[in-house]
Amino acid sequence: MAVGIYISVPFCRSKCSYCNFASGAFAREMVAGYVERVCADISHVQQTAAAMSGSLERKADSVYFGGGTPTTLQPAQLEQIFAALRQEFEIAPDAEITVECAPGSLAPEILESLVHVGVNRVSLGVQSFIDAEAAAVGRLHKRAAVLEDIARLRAAGINNINIDLIAGLPHQTEASWRTSLDETIATGAPHASVYMLEVDEDSRLGRELIAGGTRYHAHFVPDEDAVAAFYEQACARLGDAGIAQYEISNFARPAMEARHNLKYWTRQPYIGFGLDAHSMLEGTDGTVRFSTPDSLEEFMAGAPLIRTPVSTRDALEETFFLGLRLTQGVDLKAVCSHFGVDAESTFAETIRELEASGMLEREGDTVRLTPAGRLLSNEVFQRFMAVANL
Repeated sequence: MAVGIYISVPFCRSKCSYCNFASGAFAREMVAGYVERVCADISHVQQTAAAMSGSLERKADSVYFGGGTPTTLQPAQLEQIFAALRQEFEIAPDAEITVECAPGSLAPEILESLVHVGVNRVSLGVQSFIDAEAAAVGRLHKRAAVLEDIARLRAAGINNINIDLIAGLPHQTEASWRTSLDETIATGAPHASVYMLEVDEDSRLGRELIAGGTRYHAHFVPDEDAVAAFYEQACARLGDAGIAQYEISNFARPAMEARHNLKYWTRQPYIGFGLDAHSMLEGTDGTVRFSTPDSLEEFMAGAPLIRTPVSTRDALEETFFLGLRLTQGVDLKAVCSHFGVDAESTFAETIRELEASGMLEREGDTVRLTPAGRLLSNEVFQRFMAVANL
């Protein structure tokens, strides 16, 4: 099966207050060394896969540059990474090749380089079309820059554009959120991602919210009920505009779903390079996952990969955890056929209870989350995982 390739580019012009990824602003010299390290890892990928007891196909049908902000790289660095990839992989002519981009970072020479290396999809980290909301969390762009970037991408022949939005930013209101949704629809972008603000210890804003402080505009963050209402509004508004929800946080016009991300949710093989990059491959003794360190210093020092064998029980958990993220849901008969377990009887009581609580619905052999279940998806996932662990 063709593999998906993920490249982590953890560099940004500045660190947004809500960001909980392994990314930040670093010196140009560090970036150059990082690119060299990533290219070296790509050149040794077959040896790495073998050492992890994984089987790696040379054919790839998706490439995803995530971050950070990949467009902070120099054109020559982007082309260096793509040259290394094409040396080791047979990238399909119709492969989906995505690069994440912060609006306003798309310099003419970078855009030219993206086209030259074959990028055909760009994910714009807009988060909000309201300038004051974007500025409150450290975004450096304004609405006008977003619209200009979209126009320039289309002029260059890149029409497959995703717009990221975050529900729950400081100062966000029902009216301002509606404006961001309307602006997203008006762009004609074929894909949108809507994330609810994550509150955890891994971001500055999250830590301030947990502490009850006021830095980073934390006291202007909408409450949980408002954020849930924003999310429900997005599902309805985007759906009415023909941008259908196909995953908890993702919406697309017909046939424009993110092919690379679907690999994650349907447990297809993928290989990652760079800081905090994850991989999943099939091997002689089942599925294996492995990842690189999430510390840049450790990664650059050559720290070993972290290997995690996936047992049959783990794979069953993942099938429900990931499959229920998709609007299409999980086919119980397919699970039974693949794993040799009677999913119908194993999860019968859990399914009945979740149906009764309005978080799950069933149609024939398929179970899927309801709109209410998507808001409480982690609770639903934990219920299935608890049964799988018995």
